[in-house]
Amino acid sequence: MEATELIKKVRKIEIKTRGLSQNIFAGEYHTAFKGRGMIFSEVREYQYGDDVRDIDWNVTARHNHPYVKVYEEERELTVMLLVDVSGSRLFGALGEEKREMIAEIAATIAFSAIQNNDKIGVLFFSDKIEKFIPPKKGRKHILFIIRELLDFSPESKGTDIGGALRYLTDALKKRTTAFVISDFIDNAESYRTSLSVAANKHDLISIQVFDKRDTQIPDIGLIRVKDLETGGERWLDTSSKRTRQALSKWWYDRQQKMTETMRHSGVDIASIATDEDYVRALMALFQRRGVR
Repeated sequence: MEATELIKKVRKIEIKTRGLSQNIFAGEYHTAFKGRGMIFSEVREYQYGDDVRDIDWNVTARHNHPYVKVYEEERELTVMLLVDVSGSRLFGALGEEKREMIAEIAATIAFSAIQNNDKIGVLFFSDKIEKFIPPKKGRKHILFIIRELLDFSPESKGTDIGGALRYLTDALKKRTTAFVISDFIDNAESYRTSLSVAANKHDLISIQVFDKRDTQIPDIGLIRVKDLETGGERWLDTSSKRTRQALSKWWYDRQQKMTETMRHSGVDIASIATDEDYVRALMALFQRRGVR
């Protein structure tokens, strides 16, 4: 992508996603993603019902009257975006590829994190770790992330979600809130163990972005199809009802396995089609977490 075109795209996505995060997601994000602990805030006079374990004995001795320590949630989080950059993200109509929505969702979450004074980092993965951007704060850092989301060119086209999760577990020692943003066209069994391990250490949330043509194919006769990850090609007779049913069954079975794998590991997931309102889907996800 040429520099001038990239700058325009970065600016456009910044305006849209920053507005969404400020006007819509701010409160929901804050409620849904808790801080990493409690920190001391102040002392106040003891009141009936206070936990005696919170009494500050030094202050109590000085004032000859019981005082208790008051704590507040330590809000600062470290947020990681695990972004799938495999070949299948390029699927979709012009301007509606999965990668376009992935970039917008990631940018919206990034701005929400920054507005809550959280650090944000990104891990780009295919069937290898393509690039790791360490968590930082600030608008300059966000704009760098958006530029990479729009213009990053991976070396590989395959998918290994398990490898990305293992890298997250090994690279970040402190508890992190991590969003895995992918179409999840991968074998759920291959990442089941690494998902459980990562979810035990970090707060994981999965966001599946898919094209409805991933789920079913219309009757348009004989067509040539290409696997965007392996490069393999074959002819497909879409006029065959059996062929169309086989594709639908493949999608259904894979979704069932993915959902069961997420549930087994206690990982929340939102599945969003490229022609759907991702704002509504993310709001529902955040609200679901916020009422727990």
